[in-house]
Amino acid sequence: MFKSCIGFGVAGNFAGHLEQAGEAADFLKVEVKEAVQPKAIFPFYLPSNVDSFLTVYPLSSTNITPPNDADNLQIEPEVALICDIEYTQSIDGDIEVSALTPRQFAAYNDCSIRKPNANKISEKKNWGANSKGLSKKLIDIDTFEQGGILDRYRIASFHQHNGQLHTYGEDSPVIGYSYFHQKLLDWVVERMNCQQDVGPTENIKALLNIADHPKQAIISIGATRYTPYGETHFLQSGDTSIVVVYDGTLYNHDDIVSMAENNDWQSDGLSVLVQTVD
Repeated sequence: MFKSCIGFGVAGNFAGHLEQAGEAADFLKVEVKEAVQPKAIFPFYLPSNVDSFLTVYPLSSTNITPPNDADNLQIEPEVALICDIEYTQSIDGDIEVSALTPRQFAAYNDCSIRKPNANKISEKKNWGANSKGLSKKLIDIDTFEQGGILDRYRIASFHQHNGQLHTYGEDSPVIGYSYFHQKLLDWVVERMNCQQDVGPTENIKALLNIADHPKQAIISIGATRYTPYGETHFLQSGDTSIVVVYDGTLYNHDDIVSMAENNDWQSDGLSVLVQTVD
């Protein structure tokens, strides 16, 4: 569905998540202008024919296929934005991103392996088909500014194991992201144009060039903090991962738990992602 889009994630946009995921040390040398600033953006999919693991389409709305060589597979509950990308070209032919316009959002699972020796963030993110999750239910964005539709939404996530449902991530308001609205978009545009191949980060401008400057991007904007259960429990074959982005003016957490337990979801004000672990 989104094979022509480039895929990026935002690292460190929810206070405390990187520490829980054991990734904070990866970013010790990354310079930030303020303490709550996200650390970097990372690629998870590249629409190109070049020989790279990033060109394998990783998104699924139904399944997670674990990698052969890693355990400790964790749900990373997020919101993903489907954005239009605008470019400008200078007289000397240099092409840069000039603007991002979010059009839709959906529940997203930035499913990750704990891989201590990974050189780049992306190596923990795309290990092949069905290594990421995106809900089929996309919700239109009226305006990505304060007071817009997304401000009403919350993120919840659950892990179903041996018939038992457990709350995996903290139920969190979408406006709880450290960077959001135009501040987030401006920062992502700057990273797309200026981020370098240093430490765990990659040169995004070079990747956009390799992909021949795609017109759209899927941008996952950061994972919520884990509950104590989520921090210490990992996905196994036969488990179910559930990420729900829901309108907090229509439902409360207990409503979402009840829907998850019964696998009976309302149609309004929800983007739901249910994935079975192969």
